[in-house]
Amino acid sequence: MRFTEVLKLACESIWSHKLRSGLTLLGLVIGITAVAVIVSLIQGFNAYVDEKIAGIGSNAFTIRRFGFDDLLDTDALLAAQRRNKDLTLEDFEHLRAHAKMSGVGAKAMPTSSQLRRDLRIVFGTSVEGATANCAELEGIDVADGRYFVPAEDETAKRVAFIGDGVARKLFGHNPAVDREIKINGIPYRVVGVAAARGAVFGVSQDDFVTIPLTTYANNFGSLKRHRALYLVAKARSDETFAEAVEEARVLLRARRRLGPGEKDNFGIITPDAIKGVRDRVLGPVYVVAVAVPSISLAVGGIVIMNVMLVSVGERTKEIGLRKALGARRRDILKQFLVEAVVLSACGGLAGVVLAWVGSRLVDAYFFPSYLSLLAVGLAFAVSSVIGMLSGAFPAWKAARLDPIEALHVE
Repeated sequence: MRFTEVLKLACESIWSHKLRSGLTLLGLVIGITAVAVIVSLIQGFNAYVDEKIAGIGSNAFTIRRFGFDDLLDTDALLAAQRRNKDLTLEDFEHLRAHAKMSGVGAKAMPTSSQLRRDLRIVFGTSVEGATANCAELEGIDVADGRYFVPAEDETAKRVAFIGDGVARKLFGHNPAVDREIKINGIPYRVVGVAAARGAVFGVSQDDFVTIPLTTYANNFGSLKRHRALYLVAKARSDETFAEAVEEARVLLRARRRLGPGEKDNFGIITPDAIKGVRDRVLGPVYVVAVAVPSISLAVGGIVIMNVMLVSVGERTKEIGLRKALGARRRDILKQFLVEAVVLSACGGLAGVVLAWVGSRLVDAYFFPSYLSLLAVGLAFAVSSVIGMLSGAFPAWKAARLDPIEALHVE
């Protein structure tokens, strides 16, 4: 029997029992959808992190009070809190004066503030301080106007660089550059608007204001605790990145008079460290996230096997007649095996379609997802294997039926 005929018979059998086939595939569809969505989320999140790192630059790093090693557990954190000191402007000036890297900038942790323009008020907006060279070091895209310049930072000018979300909330579709806004009641002149960044986990990345670091210290208070200072540094090239990181470490250790056996009392955050923490922390989560929905795949396979066994019982006389007319065991085996595979493949297709819809919703409201060919191929491969395994025994049982006994079944 040709494969096309077998495939036609399988499709006709599935179509003649549409409701039963749909209910049979429900567990498999849910499992395939869940696995495909989770794989797309994992790939999308990893790609998002890599994209953000690439946007800043693989040769950029930050220096903070704490490093990732200080946050491994409670004991490490408590020890780091006793040992590590807040970074200071003197640390920044020391690095900027002696480091041979591409550049060193300074930023202060953001403060939640009230923004106002005429009768429009926005609450809880993130306002941070930064030196003028942070735009270049962090690769900030400017949609309109400009970033503030060193002279405005040195003289503590009240100028502001705002996110696209802030511009839309305060100015609508009107130009924002050279207009005035008030931050906690203090007037600032807008000098530029950042390019839109979108949202992550439903939180907008465009609701921020950046002002000169000196202005920030004057108007918001000392750069300590929740306004702690951190440094942004950039190597001249990828090849000199390791040297730049080591240079920054040596200069800070020397300034803080740390002995050879003493641990760093600051943290250096590199792109590789970020990726390492992501993989170390989320790796087990990924495994569990994929494994749990896979249980429904096993359930779906059992349901398909059960339905195929019922189908063999219902079609015993048909099988006997086909054998009496010359059908061989392998023809019967092939017929029921193909039927199980086609049934599960339909479930895989439905699961991929639902996964695509789910990934688009996640993409719209949370963070970019990526339904790759790997996820689609994996869904079809898994569904086909499940169909083959769950249909093997019913097909084998159908092929071994005695044609004389089968014909006598009422």
